Amino acid sequence: MSNQMEYKCPACSGALAFDSASQKLKCPFCDSVYNLDQFEQQQPDPAQQAQAQQGEQPATGGMNWNVEPGSEWAAGETDDISVLSCNSCGGEIVCEDTTASATCPYCGNPVVLKGKLSGMLKPDCIIPFKLDKNQAKEALKRHVARKKLVPALFKDKNHIEEIKGVYVPFWLFDAQVAANISYKGERTRTWSDAKYKYIEHNYYRIYRAGYVAFDQVPVDGSKKMADDLMESIEPFDFSQAVDFKTAYLAGYMADKYDVDAETSIKTANARIRWSTEDAFQSTVQGFTGVTAEESYINLQNGVARYALYPVWLLNTRWNGKDYVFAMNGQTGKFVGDLPLDKKAYQRNFAILGGIFSIVASVLAFLADYIFF
Repeated sequence: MSNQMEYKCPACSGALAFDSASQKLKCPFCDSVYNLDQFEQQQPDPAQQAQAQQGEQPATGGMNWNVEPGSEWAAGETDDISVLSCNSCGGEIVCEDTTASATCPYCGNPVVLKGKLSGMLKPDCIIPFKLDKNQAKEALKRHVARKKLVPALFKDKNHIEEIKGVYVPFWLFDAQVAANISYKGERTRTWSDAKYKYIEHNYYRIYRAGYVAFDQVPVDGSKKMADDLMESIEPFDFSQAVDFKTAYLAGYMADKYDVDAETSIKTANARIRWSTEDAFQSTVQGFTGVTAEESYINLQNGVARYALYPVWLLNTRWNGKDYVFAMNGQTGKFVGDLPLDKKAYQRNFAILGGIFSIVASVLAFLADYIFF
């Protein structure tokens, strides 16, 4: 018995792709549409199938503490998934097995090496794409159109077609925080008389203690994805996250994480600590100056999850520099730098200079004519 999972159209046998508009599986050949859950039910669950073959029952329940987010792939679950590796930047892109070739969404170079998926955990959840490729292209066109002096390459229709939908790996951290922070506060009072100016300083010891709950603190799991770029297109609405199914990858790519959860804990703790200290200090008011002296922060009931977030990406290399455009595939928030075409700038400057020279000459002539 084969464990292979296939997402083929029952009507024409074409490869189905996840349609962001309808949130269903859609055939690009005959336009048939299938409900995701119903289609999943038609396929044998690899985990249940493997357990059934071993005479086991599916496990139920869970643990309150999860130090290892994600899970192992079941037997046969990755048969239709391959990994494309980029020789240039080292990026590894997870995609459908039918993808023959592609360009790297991070550096734009051709991706030629192909292998089977290994060494990657199965995501706990995923936020499916809500915006399709046409919407991403229109957003990019509007972004470029606002900049008049950009190189022609950035406006090229064929180049814009290369924009790719990529699921970016994230580690999400939940925690309850117990904090106890002491501050030194200062209040000043100023007055004067006929001879002197007086300043009175009063100092106070201030204490704050309490609890804060954090949900889905995100840490980017990809070294190739610039952190400031991802922070610029945040936030993502986690309320729309669903349990991961391989069908959501149909028609898209997924970045294979190269920063594990253990490494990401340091970043998550720093964000939680900073947010906690900022929230507590915001309650200390009515002072001319406040300084934190002692800070005790204890994280409890920490839970980590592995998630995939949707991002539209386009990488453009121009004059030896990479320009990356990113759009939140859920909300449509779009960011990206655009270079100045110096030749176009100089050409426009010369044209405007010529026009101003002609206008100045005409005005000078008219002034002389009127004077005489």
